[in-house]
This record gives sequence, C-alpha cells and structure tokens, in this order.
Amino acid sequence: MPVRCQGKNRLLTGKMDKTIFTESHRQLVKRLVEARKKAKLRQEDAAKKLGRTQSYISKIESGQRRIDTVQLKEFSRVYKKKIDFFLK
Repeated sequence: MPVRCQGKNRLLTGKMDKTIFTESHRQLVKRLVEARKKAKLRQEDAAKKLGRTQSYISKIESGQRRIDTVQLKEFSRVYKKKIDFFLK
C-alpha cells in the first residue's frame, strides 16, 4: 500500500525513487563543465552555439536536468570532445 511521504506531496510505493543525482550523472555533469571551460566558453556562449538558453546549460550543469544521447552529441561537437570523454 502506498504511503504518503511526510512533508512531501508524493507517494512512496516501495519502489526505488528515480533520481538524476546518481554518481554517474554527477561525473557526466563534471565533465560537461570541464569541457566547456577548456573550450573557453561561458554558459551563454555554449548556449548560443547549441541554439539553447543560458538557463538550459545552467540546469544541466547544476544537475537539475538530464540530457539524452542526441544532446550529448551536440555538446561533444561544440566542446570539440569525443563522446567517450563524457562517459568515462
């Protein structure tokens, strides 16, 4: 039977919560930031090259937003890094 989590508006179903804050996601984010800085790009510059907003880059770099493989490929192109750099 689902149980309401105290102080939160969600139900606990006994299943593991999905989260973007896994260790592998943290490492990916760390490498994205590192690659952007090595490319000497500000978040605003990277966003422009990707056709996105600075907020989009900020949310990815703060771990608030996940990216898919297509987006990772775009970052790879802009930052001039091979995809495997981000997946080590």
